[in-house]
Amino acid sequence: MATSVQSVETEGNTLRKRRTDSVKPTAKPRHHSSETDAEDVQTKYDKKGAVSLQTGTFWLTRIVLLRSIAFIYLVAFCVALNQNKQLIGQRGLTPCTEYLRSVKRYVGGKVDTSALAYAPTLLWFLDWTDVDSSLDSLALAGLGLSGFVLLSGKANMLIMALLWVLYHSLVSVGQLWYSFVGQGTCSAGLRSVSVPGLLMSQLLIILVCNQGWESQLLETGFLGIFLCPLWSLAQVPPRCPPSRISIWTFRWLIVRIMLGAGLIKIRGDRCWRDLTCMDYHYETQPVPSPMSYYMHRSPWWFHRFETLSNHFIELIAPFLTFLGRRLCMANGALQILFQAALGGAKRAVSTIQSQEAAGRTPPPTRGMLVRRAVQVSLALLIGYLSVPVVMNLFSSRQVMNTSFDPLRIVNTYGAFGSVTKERTEVVFQGTLSSDPQDEAAVWEEYQFVCKPGDVRRRPCLISPYHYRLDWLMWFAAFQTYEQNEWVIHIAGRLLANDSSILSLIQHNPFHGRTPDGFVESTLSTSSVSRVASARARGSGGFASVWVPTSPVDLPGLRKYFQSRNWPHPDIY
Repeated sequence: MATSVQSVETEGNTLRKRRTDSVKPTAKPRHHSSETDAEDVQTKYDKKGAVSLQTGTFWLTRIVLLRSIAFIYLVAFCVALNQNKQLIGQRGLTPCTEYLRSVKRYVGGKVDTSALAYAPTLLWFLDWTDVDSSLDSLALAGLGLSGFVLLSGKANMLIMALLWVLYHSLVSVGQLWYSFVGQGTCSAGLRSVSVPGLLMSQLLIILVCNQGWESQLLETGFLGIFLCPLWSLAQVPPRCPPSRISIWTFRWLIVRIMLGAGLIKIRGDRCWRDLTCMDYHYETQPVPSPMSYYMHRSPWWFHRFETLSNHFIELIAPFLTFLGRRLCMANGALQILFQAALGGAKRAVSTIQSQEAAGRTPPPTRGMLVRRAVQVSLALLIGYLSVPVVMNLFSSRQVMNTSFDPLRIVNTYGAFGSVTKERTEVVFQGTLSSDPQDEAAVWEEYQFVCKPGDVRRRPCLISPYHYRLDWLMWFAAFQTYEQNEWVIHIAGRLLANDSSILSLIQHNPFHGRTPDGFVESTLSTSSVSRVASARARGSGGFASVWVPTSPVDLPGLRKYFQSRNWPHPDIY
């Protein structure tokens, strides 16, 4: 069939819209038709590198989604470069080399498939004598690749697979720092696209807001591999259109994220069922945002509305994904608004309606047929790995943020199954006094970057950059030091004025001097002050009550450090 096409070209833009006017078809000899079609297609894609678009093919969805995933990778590798040495490096709080040695002993003393299945990381094959350089090399390689994809918008399966392997190598040795560390309290927007693009936007916002959900980033990164051609770096490769199977794997991920979060709430804390959880959430969330104070002071009826809206968006709205284009768009818009309101901060979220390549698709080649087989294999793999995940969703003993396979390809998700009703903080203080019991001893507090501390300081914005130590301190406040021995490790390192740990601290009250006396970790019970009250003025909205614990000094920590095989802090 012959078609007359009138194109409107925009300068500097290779993606052109197409207006098609139907004309009377002309007959062509049967034996020439396929050859002519192939020539038409080739001409369409070759002229000035332009590709005509229409709705339905997700070209722009792929372009913007890949750039957005690259941005998330960029932030994650930046966090790794700046914090891994202090947390899991050679002198880190929980050295990854000790972890790998433990894994090696557990699997029989050999680095074989069992070791790789337990801890899939490239560090098995790198130099352990200078593990800090190895960790930095992995992070720098990830920064370079993700930066290239973000700036150029070009990617292929090899680049995306390498990004996934690099980040998996860090997560696999990250231990508690890379495990589930709560739901993000931020609201960050990324530009995403399309009819599914609203849904894609919601997925990417969740990823930015929940940098602690490493399994979610790995699963999304794995799916991103299959958005790309194998070799070509073209943004719109004519013979490699976006696969609907690949798009649906992202949709399935979003549905599982929201349903997991909604079901764990309904089965968890009673406050989710009596609609009172939001009365406490903003006060007790891991890292309050600048808007948390004002959101906490909202009227009671607004908190009830928030909780009901949460249940609708997490338990009902995900099913709109399967009910057509318009309802899919409505679901995406609801999810974006929900994530934007979650942390109380305002971020701009843009959506672009994607359009599909117009005209005939190129005649299938051998490579295209192989790619289709790969996409079908992906669907079968995701389906198979989803079986235990779906069973977990419908189980009365649902577990959240768990992987059922060592590569974390399909995972369970969830957040805030229970909500704490009182905020507690672990606070580190030091004194130069030789007698910690002396009433004249002056205790000075170490201030973290984002963890609440000084009540005169307003809460910070923790997104998209993630402060792993600050975040994990919130969880440590619920447990004893025996369950979080790294807290004692921090105390010893602070006593020694260790520069690597102090690089994670915003304010060292003993800068230029050594607290030769004692350091103590105390529990602070915090609450939100009322607007215009004496406590609120100049306090950032939070007030604290101190619950002191036993102070420690370097000599007293020596045996404790030796029993844990930690170098004594005075030799750092």
